[in-house]
Amino acid sequence: MEIREMTALTLGCAIKSRQVGVREAVKACLDEIEKKDSTLHAFLETDEKKIYDRVKEVENGIKAGKYTGPLAGVPIAVKDNICTRNRKTTCASRILGNFIPSYDAEAVRRIESAGMIVMGKTNMDEFAMGSTSETSAYGITRNPWDTEKVPGGSSGGSCAAVAADEVFAALGSDTGGSIRQPASYCGVVGMKPTYGTVSRYGLIAYASSLDQIGPVGKDVSDCAALLEASAGYDAKDSTSVLRKDLQFTRYLRQDLHGVKIGIPKEYLSEGLDEDVKRSLADAVQLMTKNGAVVEFFTLGLVDYVIPAYYIIASAEASSNLARFDGVKYGYRAEEFEGLHDMYKKTRAEGFGEEVRRRILLGSFVLSSGYYDAYYLKALKVKAMIKKAFDDAFLKYDMLIAPAAPSTAPAVGSSLADPLKMYLSDVYTAGVNLAGLPAISVPCGLDSSGMPVGLQFIGDCFQEKKIIQAAYAYEKIRGEFPKAYGKGVK
Repeated sequence: MEIREMTALTLGCAIKSRQVGVREAVKACLDEIEKKDSTLHAFLETDEKKIYDRVKEVENGIKAGKYTGPLAGVPIAVKDNICTRNRKTTCASRILGNFIPSYDAEAVRRIESAGMIVMGKTNMDEFAMGSTSETSAYGITRNPWDTEKVPGGSSGGSCAAVAADEVFAALGSDTGGSIRQPASYCGVVGMKPTYGTVSRYGLIAYASSLDQIGPVGKDVSDCAALLEASAGYDAKDSTSVLRKDLQFTRYLRQDLHGVKIGIPKEYLSEGLDEDVKRSLADAVQLMTKNGAVVEFFTLGLVDYVIPAYYIIASAEASSNLARFDGVKYGYRAEEFEGLHDMYKKTRAEGFGEEVRRRILLGSFVLSSGYYDAYYLKALKVKAMIKKAFDDAFLKYDMLIAPAAPSTAPAVGSSLADPLKMYLSDVYTAGVNLAGLPAISVPCGLDSSGMPVGLQFIGDCFQEKKIIQAAYAYEKIRGEFPKAYGKGVK
């Protein structure tokens, strides 16, 4: 097996047994990036000097017994809205084009403490606002399976980089499906943990009550191991939760016997692509044959998920992005007359169209006279959606659903119709509104050979259940194909 084809855990084991060197693994990634990324554009930054300085540090740390974990020496990518000390963090926006943080995000600090090597920062939708990775100020990312298709968003760069074997794993962020949907489009595994499990310190916020950092890997085992490395209580983050059950790799067991799984009927209604429906049905049949008990039920309130999500997310975005005004850091307009003119021109020139659209929507729903009619009502609906999920988990161990209504659309087809793009979050956004954990696993291919993703959704703090079920399904499904077809070889 070539190094680039290994999983993160397989590589970590090979490094520990000295079958593969850390430098050798890093060079394999850099070779793939050099060969493929001029087409894919998954990365915004790869600084070879910083990478090889870190290689020396990790090699010495492994020899000295400082790095002993299963991911020591493994190269990883980090989404560009997660702060990295002395390396650019732009959120794929012109307004942060020259921003270099003086500190690491807590999640980055933890993965580096585990001995992992950050290869670079991955492209994304600007400020994580989008579902295709086409709203980046620095150019679009393409899908490794078919470069005429999008990789999904907003963590499209992270998922494309893993799918193309440019890195072995990645960190993304998930606000309304921003890890799970691109994982589905790119044929990799992506996970959104329970809100509060991974520190949000150093994550540049889009919507603070919804954002959560999570892992992207080649398989479920890699995701579990990366979540284990990055999770934990952080006093610097007021949303962080103190948990004792963070040993997620313990639950990598192939056992579905007696597991009760619910499928919301609403998720199979109009708008779901037939190929996606067929792949879901095949997965259900396979799990049922292996001991799972699968039932259809009515979840309720599904029609209200997208309106509630976009009202709340846009409201929080308009507040969070107010800090980018040209005064303290980031881009500043060159010509202006007075302070207010500087604010106006800086924000108009620095933010892209989709970001401006969501700031305007958020400012509107928070304005006097509309706060009660829209924002407050959306918060009430959010609480009702959480209650609907709570009721479902009284009966079922977990839920399953498609990760997206269709497979990856063609480049350029979504931005022409923003509402259609927003609707692609219909199966994922409810998980964020309720603060739940969910994992997307490849479950089939559509008629044109593009991957389909299946979501396992768990109750709060029940990652262990969905990791075990996803791992068991992955094993009975068998090996999933690699990116091929019109993609980059």
